[in-house]
Amino acid sequence: MTTKATSKTRASETTPASTTSAATPLATSSDGNLFAAEALNAPYQVFARRYRSRSFAELIGQDSIANTLRSAIAMGRTAHAYLFCGTRGVGKTSMARIFARALNAVDSLGERDAIAQSIMRGEDLDVVEIDGASNRGVDDARDLIAGAGMAPARSPYKIYIIDEVHMLTQPAFNALLKTMEEPPAHVKFILCTTEPHKVPATIQSRCQRFDFRSIPTTLIADHLRSVLAGEKVSADEAVILQVARLANGSMRDGLSLLDRLVSASPGHVSVALAREVLGLPDEELLESLVAAIAQGDPPAGLEAAAKLLEQGMSPDHALDTIAARLRDALLIRTCGAQSAMVDLPLEARERLAEHAKHLDPPVLVHLITLCDGAVRNIRGSSVPRALFDAVIARLCMAEHFVAAATLLAAPSDAPTVKKK
Repeated sequence: MTTKATSKTRASETTPASTTSAATPLATSSDGNLFAAEALNAPYQVFARRYRSRSFAELIGQDSIANTLRSAIAMGRTAHAYLFCGTRGVGKTSMARIFARALNAVDSLGERDAIAQSIMRGEDLDVVEIDGASNRGVDDARDLIAGAGMAPARSPYKIYIIDEVHMLTQPAFNALLKTMEEPPAHVKFILCTTEPHKVPATIQSRCQRFDFRSIPTTLIADHLRSVLAGEKVSADEAVILQVARLANGSMRDGLSLLDRLVSASPGHVSVALAREVLGLPDEELLESLVAAIAQGDPPAGLEAAAKLLEQGMSPDHALDTIAARLRDALLIRTCGAQSAMVDLPLEARERLAEHAKHLDPPVLVHLITLCDGAVRNIRGSSVPRALFDAVIARLCMAEHFVAAATLLAAPSDAPTVKKK
């Protein structure tokens, strides 16, 4: 009690006299701005949770799965067990909750809204969410089987959502087999996994399997724009595209990266801020390096590459970044600058197209594979910088290496000299 009283006294001391009588206490930040104390004390909810999909229509990139599950509910043909497979952050657990809500929060229930909200929070009595990594033993499986025999408390079904189900032990899977094959009529299982090959075939054969796709970069970028609009924060288009690419098909990863940028920005996320917060390469340096490769200029290429490393990039990360930009050049060279597969702003596309004119597609394929092989060697080398510089020089002299290889390769129909 003494501590609370003291804190209130200090808060009032830092508040101007004209505002001390307000219903909501105010606190002063380091820059002199006033904030409601309740807002300061309220827990912050990250973007990945705040903007989590809450309906089939909101799930991005998984339309076919959502339509199939909706149709199954409408026709009364829902199975007793489902297996949701896919990489992280593509909507498996969100889909499981939405599906469970559609099954249990029916209109005939008086507490329909409360049930729906508790399911989406993961707190409902009849929708049990289990972490397969921390509940992986045979005893945990037996407890689940014992609970499955009890009728649901207030909903039509008792639904078990087991996340990362591949983490269960073999004895635990064996204990679940019979229950999953012939469960009670009121029980349904939804198994989620990022590694379906680790789920025994006996379990998979008892489930309807759905494979969640990686979310296209364009859809991730569109969703990030809507999130920024909801947060009333602006961002450079290049930043949005870069974050969408770094997400690598995972909406959760994209939202987490955007959350970091918005937390560090005063209202606008610039390219410079993104480069500083996320450790992204300097686009001008990267463009200079690609230009040096296209013009066959080793000194300029080595200088630009050295500056990339000076900004904090590791040699293997720098080569990964170079390979990704060469991939963009390959797509522009073969599919055109307007290809939807190229995730770059318009101006950057046009500049890269000019450089790509000097590189034939076979040469670009060779350069990309050269970067990939060098990354593996660098990670296990005691002299990574030496290998890095050698690769950069070879990228800039690729045509010389290709010409030498052509001269050394004898044609198959070349005449042979017979010995006398």
